[in-house]
Amino acid sequence: MFEDAYNANLASNPLTSRRHAGGDQITSGIFAEDDWSPDVFGGKLVLTGGVRADRWSIRNGFYKAVNAAGAVTQDSSYANRSDWEFSGRAGALYHISDAVALRGAAYSGFRLPTLNELYRPFVVFPITTQANAALKPEKLKGVEGGIDLTPASGVQLSATLFYNRLDDAIANVTIATNTRQRQNVNAILAKGVELTASAQLPANFSLLASYAYSHSKVDAPGMAFDGFAPAQVPRHSASATLAWAPKAGPELSATLRYTAKQYEDDLQSDVLPDALTLDALARLPIGHGISLVARAENLFDEDVVTRNAGGSIDLGTPRTLWIGVRFGQ
Repeated sequence: MFEDAYNANLASNPLTSRRHAGGDQITSGIFAEDDWSPDVFGGKLVLTGGVRADRWSIRNGFYKAVNAAGAVTQDSSYANRSDWEFSGRAGALYHISDAVALRGAAYSGFRLPTLNELYRPFVVFPITTQANAALKPEKLKGVEGGIDLTPASGVQLSATLFYNRLDDAIANVTIATNTRQRQNVNAILAKGVELTASAQLPANFSLLASYAYSHSKVDAPGMAFDGFAPAQVPRHSASATLAWAPKAGPELSATLRYTAKQYEDDLQSDVLPDALTLDALARLPIGHGISLVARAENLFDEDVVTRNAGGSIDLGTPRTLWIGVRFGQ
């Protein structure tokens, strides 16, 4: 990271500091996996399993800052770290009939803190977020179960229930007014349901829809945000796409997306309102593998708030139109 910091209120020389941070992060792993279909079930049951071992290292971490005059204000280097992580997955798929299948899985995994999270502080006015070189890896354990239905030709329905526990979850934790720090919290618990449906309709139309409900909360005994929803995690989200695509002909599609309200911060003091957006795509072949493509994003010109810090907000992409040429299939 190379970064220049400016103060817009300083007209003559707005540069206040130059920052440089980085390090090396290496992960190497070995895994084994297989699937089995016991003869006793006539090929209707498929069992899967896998194990994995990963060796990770974080080395040569540093952060250096100099002021506008070139004087060093901070020059920090951080201890090297390395360890092993072990994870696995087991699953089962059972075809009751051609139209009904049941599935389930249990799994574990991990995520290393990024170099940004470890070493790079940043400011998005008026909030300063501090890095934390002592962050530990996140560790996930979860289970899920679901059903897949094919009630008619070209129609597919799916429902999945899930429960996940993310230990040592990395979060931006408020430690003072307008100051946060990346920290490991005890855990984030997430449970919910995901629904999907797709159908091939007459006259070359197709429909794809999805809905997700996630009841997530932070498990942080003794902290002010214990039991709160994680930052920037909506409880409800949904989308639906209607497309018309005859063979070797033009293509039209429209996608409607909904995201429920969510919170910007760990203390749930700033809300990101819900949003409903509509995108569209049109493709017209003109021959020799060349097509004209038009794309529209946020046709409703919805105000999508992507950041809210005490009323200081950022907005997502407004109504935007593109047109271009595509070569090839």
